[in-house]
Amino acid sequence: MSAPIGIFDSGYGGLTILSQIRSLMPQYDYIYLGDNARTPYGTRSFEVVYEFTRQAVEKLFDMGCRLVILACNTASAKALRSVQQNDLARLGSDRRVLGIIRPTVESIGGITRSRHIGVLATEGTILSASYPIEINKLFPDIQVSGQACPLWVPLVENGEAHSPGADYFVRKYITQLLEQDPLIDTVILGCTHYPLLIEKIRRFTPAGINIVCQGDYVAASLQDYLQRHPEMENNCSKNGSCQFFTTESEEKFTSSANLFLRYPVEVHRVTLG
Repeated sequence: MSAPIGIFDSGYGGLTILSQIRSLMPQYDYIYLGDNARTPYGTRSFEVVYEFTRQAVEKLFDMGCRLVILACNTASAKALRSVQQNDLARLGSDRRVLGIIRPTVESIGGITRSRHIGVLATEGTILSASYPIEINKLFPDIQVSGQACPLWVPLVENGEAHSPGADYFVRKYITQLLEQDPLIDTVILGCTHYPLLIEKIRRFTPAGINIVCQGDYVAASLQDYLQRHPEMENNCSKNGSCQFFTTESEEKFTSSANLFLRYPVEVHRVTLG
């Protein structure tokens, strides 16, 4: 029986996470589900994000997945714990849902020297305070500053990530973050879209500041998780396949996905709820 690993995002940014996971572990089967018709999640309430995320998790379980990764910072921040506590017992004790904030946070302690870090993310992720909360659980000595970057996702999704016009907004938010705390020596990119802006982010971030992209850490954490849980690893099918599903039109998804993956995909439309 096929048991792919499910990768869920409210939009397209999770494709950057999927790419890193597949690069590290190409042997597994994957299903990517984007709730593109209802994106963005960042401006929605905790209750709505939880409802939408639960619907997506249930859909992926229905498709045969036993392990689902919430490749979305907003869903990880606002819905992961509720899904784990409220729904997994009902949906199946042999199934698991993991997020992407914790793997990123776990890496921070060994990177920062000043113990002052910054988070660049969507407004929803910043307002949730998920990164400061999780960081302070593991590293109570680290000071965390957050800066919302409301225009970065639209820049990426409109194909403007490499345009000269994006320079102003990339520089603006980085400057605002560093003005909050000049001692910051490590910056987390807390949105899965932001790796597409990495060239400009590096250009406008002072030398000596570490920039942490989530994909590498999430992929390594998932690999470690599967090694530590052979009962789950043995149930994951391994044919090297990847299927794509969206709640938007197939044409819209295919066009936008090309910005993130750089290769054509075949996608099918589904409904949630």
